[in-house]
Amino acid sequence: MKKIIYLMACILMACAPHPTKQQEAQAATTAPAAPATSAPAGTITTTARMRFHCDSDTIVINQLLDKGRESGLNEANALIEFYARQLLGTPYVAHTLEGDEELLTINIHQLDCLTFIETLYSLTRCTLNQRYSWRDFAANIENVRYRGGEMGDYSTRIHYISEWIIDNHVRGNLVEVTPDLPHADYMVKNIDYMTHHTGSYRQLKNDTAMVEKIRRYELRNHRFPYLKRSWLNNKDVKAALRSGDFVSLVTKTEGLDVSHNGIIIVDKGEPYLLDASMSGGKVMLESKPLFRFLERSKTNIGVRVFRMM
Repeated sequence: MKKIIYLMACILMACAPHPTKQQEAQAATTAPAAPATSAPAGTITTTARMRFHCDSDTIVINQLLDKGRESGLNEANALIEFYARQLLGTPYVAHTLEGDEELLTINIHQLDCLTFIETLYSLTRCTLNQRYSWRDFAANIENVRYRGGEMGDYSTRIHYISEWIIDNHVRGNLVEVTPDLPHADYMVKNIDYMTHHTGSYRQLKNDTAMVEKIRRYELRNHRFPYLKRSWLNNKDVKAALRSGDFVSLVTKTEGLDVSHNGIIIVDKGEPYLLDASMSGGKVMLESKPLFRFLERSKTNIGVRVFRMM
């Protein structure tokens, strides 16, 4: 009986959020992927080794997918908004994907701005495919997170939004709608921040071979569309944006394409940002319209917008 009580106490401690202790946030259960069961043609499966935040990750994911099924929603943007609202209040924690080795990290209890939109994508894709298991969720996470949809080492994870949208567009996951927005513009930029700031990444600090792998996938003179933030107050632009659109904030920081991600919520014709907010410490709906939200930033100069295919 004492052993059972001790085990239950350990599980509860593992699941408690520790946003100020990065190592505890990364201390997770590691397990191989469950063997793939028979599935309809086109269903994605994964054999990647996984890292869980705690034992209840799979339970919470299944509960969320059950809610999605019960909602009766069958349109991508509507499902993205639905699941985003289910995740409101989830603590913001950075660097949850980082560990001593690359594993398929599943953490529904702690999100940053990128794992937040990956999570929304994966929950929505499961629901659209009528697949309601955490195993399907994990397969979709791998599919959207890694180049070609298959996890290898750290370099196979897609680190820049510009490559993320190219890779996922080719594989039929996402489409960029920025060029179709009224007043869309383009910029040309080198996307190479990581190899110029190797000290900021634990996997690159002392691994020149990994640095070279990452350099191979960085983008030189990359031309991409964006919408200047001044146009976000334009009525035609507002009318073109939809609740459930993925949105990335374009930055003027050298070597980076975007600095933050979230989704758009349209309320009475006004687009707002719903995001995993570092400053707010949780998943939240920002109080100011997107145009006003961006006004306070010195580095964010516009947005890019994506939708599920």
